[in-house]
This record gives sequence, structure tokens and C-alpha cells, in this order.
Amino acid sequence: HAGDLTPRGKESEIARAADWLRGLPHPRKVVIAGNHDFLFQRDPMRARALMHGLDYLEDSEVVIEGVRIWGSPWQPWFFDWAFNYPRGASLKPVWDRIPAATDILITHGPPLGHGDCTTRGSCVGCPDLADAIRRIRPRLHVFGHIHEGYGVTPEGPTVCVNASVCRVDYAPLNPPIVIDL
Repeated sequence: HAGDLTPRGKESEIARAADWLRGLPHPRKVVIAGNHDFLFQRDPMRARALMHGLDYLEDSEVVIEGVRIWGSPWQPWFFDWAFNYPRGASLKPVWDRIPAATDILITHGPPLGHGDCTTRGSCVGCPDLADAIRRIRPRLHVFGHIHEGYGVTPEGPTVCVNASVCRVDYAPLNPPIVIDL
């Protein structure tokens, strides 16, 4: 899950989302927070406690059956939401920490040029994240954040997936995207 588990990041919303995820039939569920998930930034210990039984990543990695997965909730500053960093010098070190051997990268925000254009015509992806994708060359990069950017695009050997389930009007109508690695 590439973030935005909840509308406003309230404890009760996170608990419901975590229960829903735990109820899915998949043996492992990898989750990051998004800009709507305020509790993860305001009270990380409390939010993480709700994620028991799930693989919650925040600038960290999990290895599942030999596949290295790195997750990060940050994105370039976007209104007054959670997990915002100013573009450039403040955000670049976040992407520099991604291990070179990452197979799957999950971020909330998109890289520049991939599923990052809003209905107003602004492309708000992160150029430093795009540079990191080209440097690391993960097999798969999953993100969300810009709902209207839903879809799949290539970046060299990397499959970039804006997997936002919700459309720009927050209606959960985008179908799942299935990727075989």
C-alpha cells in the first residue's frame, strides 16, 4: 500500500485500515504512510503500534523471499499535508538513503515525469526521486499521491506504477494494477 490509508490520519481511521489490510488473504502486506496519514508523523509510536502484523516501512526495508523492498512516505511539499519536504537539498538525502540493491521501491510521491501531473496541468513529481530511480534501477516503483496520475510508465528497466485506487474526486474506482516480476 503506497500511502493514504486514511482520509485524515486519525487513530480510529488507521486502526480500521490496518484491520482491513490484515484481513486480506495475502501472507505479507507492505505498507507506507502518505500525506493524509498524519498520525504517523505526529505520533509515530502510536501509529506504528496499530500496524502490528503488517510490514510498515518508513525510510526502511523489508526482505520477503529474497526480494528487497524499500519504502518511504515523503514527497515534495504539497499544500499543508503530512510528510512534506521542500524540494531540493532537503529532500534529496531521503532518496540518497535508498539502498542500491532495492528490487521494489514504494514511495508515496511520484518521480518527476511518471504519474505526477495534476488536473490543473502541473507536474509535481520529484526530480531527485527520478534521479534515484535511474541510479538504483529497481524492477518496480509503486507510488500514489497524485490520483489523476494513475497508470503504468517505464523508466529504463523500472516499471513505474501510480497505483492510486481513488480518482481525483476520492472515489475508489481505479482498478487494481497487476504486475508480474
